[in-house]
Amino acid sequence: MDQGKMKKACVKKLVISIIILLGANFLEAQTITLVQQNKQTSIRGLSVVDDNVAWVSGSKGYVSITTDGGKFWAWQQIKGFESADFRDVEAFSDKEAIVMSSGTPALILKTTDGGVSWKVKYRNTDTAYFLDAMDFSDHRHGYVLGDPIDNKFVLLSTEDGGETWKMPNARPTAASGEAAFAASGTCLRTIKHDLFIVTGGSAANLLTNVTPGAKWQISILPIPKSKTSQGCFSIAKGNGRLVAVGGDYQQDQRTDSTACYSINNGLTWKLSAVPPTGFQSCAEFIGGDIFLSTGTPGSSITIDGGKTWKKIDGTSYNVCRKAKRGKLILLAGNGGKIGVLQL
Repeated sequence: MDQGKMKKACVKKLVISIIILLGANFLEAQTITLVQQNKQTSIRGLSVVDDNVAWVSGSKGYVSITTDGGKFWAWQQIKGFESADFRDVEAFSDKEAIVMSSGTPALILKTTDGGVSWKVKYRNTDTAYFLDAMDFSDHRHGYVLGDPIDNKFVLLSTEDGGETWKMPNARPTAASGEAAFAASGTCLRTIKHDLFIVTGGSAANLLTNVTPGAKWQISILPIPKSKTSQGCFSIAKGNGRLVAVGGDYQQDQRTDSTACYSINNGLTWKLSAVPPTGFQSCAEFIGGDIFLSTGTPGSSITIDGGKTWKKIDGTSYNVCRKAKRGKLILLAGNGGKIGVLQL
């Protein structure tokens, strides 16, 4: 080998070594700081607006807001809805937010005054309805996903910022025993106007609709299924990749097949070579090739787009979300627990 080629080879090895070293240092530097706990609510709804404003929602009608990046939280039980289980929240500012309740009645409430008052925008007392997740592509356009009724997933849509809701004609078909998980509000994602839904139970599928009103596409995910506790619980997209996580919440220490990724918009999937730490209920895109996941056994991070994961914290959380406009990353879980991830 001539000196020029040898020099290039040495430089390439040096660059690779530096990248590996920087990646290892990055993973070691991650810390999650607990900023709130000891509230009688299980938090599964989390919406981070910017580096100051975020909302959480949970069981027993609890909702809370921070306007200082998570240092202080103002809690309330929404009057008249103290038994509601608010599994998801979508916030647009410190004044405007929408909460979604699972169970009976199925509810969607909205505030425009920072939680001083709430108005019912959707109510359904049919016990067949169980709402799982909510997501908005912009301030006006949003969707709410519910478990299947008569082999069709419930899918509500709004075009006026949550003021009114309707059922679209084109809804995805569900196999017998297939459902979605109301674990973190992230089994449904809207990216621009594309819809991504992940499922569990008898099947672990990705259901996609990239053209409103068109036929839904189905991709099989390499995640365990066949039990009501198994399947895919969350999906995240960023930097040309899709990352999906899940597992079996009844065997939450099981580490095999808890995460997979796709580089072709969900057409094909690969299992993570090094999976997250057991069952994971939420995944979130952070930036570049970095994704965060969390679940009852703890939280993990990947810096290679889902190929390999490293455990960074052993605290149990249900949901993790990054600011829509900013860098703030929060996690939330049972007992009113809220944490801040420091990158």
